[in-house]
Formats: sequence, structure tokens, C-alpha cells
Amino acid sequence: MCITATPANWPRSILRTIPWWTLLNTLYRRPTNTASTCAQRVKLNDRYQLKGINMKIGIIGAGNIGSTLARKLSAAGHTIKLAASRSPDELREHAEKVGAKAVSPAEAVKDVEALILTIPFGKNRDIAAILADVPASVVVIDTSNYYPFRDGQIAEVDHGKPESVWSSEQFGRPVVKAFNAILADVFANQGKPQGEIGRIAIPIAGDDAQAKAIVQELVNATGFDAVDAGTLADSWRQQPGTPAYCTALSSDELRKAIFAADKTAAPKNRDEIMAFLGEPNIWPSTEKVIDLCREFYNRK
Repeated sequence: MCITATPANWPRSILRTIPWWTLLNTLYRRPTNTASTCAQRVKLNDRYQLKGINMKIGIIGAGNIGSTLARKLSAAGHTIKLAASRSPDELREHAEKVGAKAVSPAEAVKDVEALILTIPFGKNRDIAAILADVPASVVVIDTSNYYPFRDGQIAEVDHGKPESVWSSEQFGRPVVKAFNAILADVFANQGKPQGEIGRIAIPIAGDDAQAKAIVQELVNATGFDAVDAGTLADSWRQQPGTPAYCTALSSDELRKAIFAADKTAAPKNRDEIMAFLGEPNIWPSTEKVIDLCREFYNRK
């Protein structure tokens, strides 16, 4: 039997774990048909059970994040196809090391249930064509971040359009933003089993509840907690220059950081931090980068 409840009936322990925008949407949403709501939950659970155990996943981008995703998700039992700017032959040895099959980008999008795009932000418009025939049921995950010095100036983003909203428009389809707000070394080496003390959290944002449920399971499989950062329009809260970005926080800390984000200040913060750090090949240790980012936002 499916039972619905309002926030007034929920225990405090549950309320503390739910993002403020979810509470508002629940409090002020229009009345729904209970039978319909129950049916939607059953549908979500069926999809989660069917696809959350062993999914076919395509990954475009074989850099640090893409390679770590391939390694961790293949170890979790998922079937991975990995593509990059290199040819499949050039990529094959590396792909085999991380448990994936080397393919072309065009092949990576075929016969998959989830597609992870982990390429430089400015390259997103270049792969729109190969996404044209990808079924609507495929969950597309955008991990990219906008850095003007690398990606060139993009006026719409400079004027405030959230990065993944822009990417979604280039792709012509919805996306979930995830895996963008964590340092590569942290992602590769600091995952922990679910429930273990000190587990780091990763923000996710998107408009489709079913897609986000699947992404949440993928995040969990990589050794991190997933925190709902809201809709895709809210995804600016996990972009570079915000307190949620690359600060390696727990779930509770991350929720506070998401709420504390300042959209106007974020681009300036991003550029100040990058100017201080300099070129990535001369960055200090991961721990010092995290400390720097935390101290920067604590001073704000």
C-alpha cells in the first residue's frame, strides 16, 4: 500500500535530510491523485531495480574523471563503453585497464541506458550531432565545468545561464549535472562504503526524478553520497566559484554549502581561486587545494 504524507507529519530526522526546495515544492504543490502518485512511485522503483543493478553505460571522455568513472562503475558490475578523442585502437589498452571497452564516440551512445559526458565544457556543442538519435529514456549526465581561459568566452553563460542548462540546450535533451564538483584525486582515492563515517558527498541537479534516482545510485557505487541540489536551473549552486565546488564536504555540510551559494559572486570567486592556484601542473597537494577552497569561502 502506498502512503503519502506532508512535511508536517514527517519526523525531524527526515526533515533535516531534505533540501529546502523539495520541502517547498511538497508544501505548495497542487493536490495530486493518490493512485496516480503511487503508480509513479512503482514505475520509478521498477526502473531503479531493473537498471540500477547492472546498466550499460557509455562514457565519452577518458581523462581523470572519465577513467575513474569507468574503473569504479565497471567494478560495481556495470558494462562500460569508453570513448575519447583518441581512436579506439589508441584507447584500447587504457580502456582495458579500467574495465571498459574502447569505442568511438558515435558507438558509445548506442545501446546504452546511461551516457556520461566528461569532456571540456567548450566541446559540448561539438558532440550534439551524435546525441540526436539517442532514445529519450537514456539518462545523460553532464560532468563539465566552464572555465573561460580554456573554453573561450560563452556570452550566455557569462550572463548567468547555468552551465548545464546551456549544455542541455546544445544537446537538445535533458541532462543531470553530477560528478563535476569533486577534485579528480579525491574522486579516485577517497571513496568510502555507504554508511561509513567521513563519507564525502557529491551534488547532483536535474529536472527528472527518475533520472536523478539512477544517478544517485551511480554516485553511491563510486563511493560517495549524493545530495540533491535541485533542478537543472539550480545547478549553478555546484558550479566553480561556489562553496559546494571541490571542498570535499559531508552530506550535511554540502547541503549548507549549496544553500550558501552566491550566483553573482561565483564567477569572480572562480577566477580568483584559479589565479591563486596557477597552472594545474604546479598546484599544491589535494589537501591544500581543499583547504584553500574552504578557507576562501569561510572568509566570504
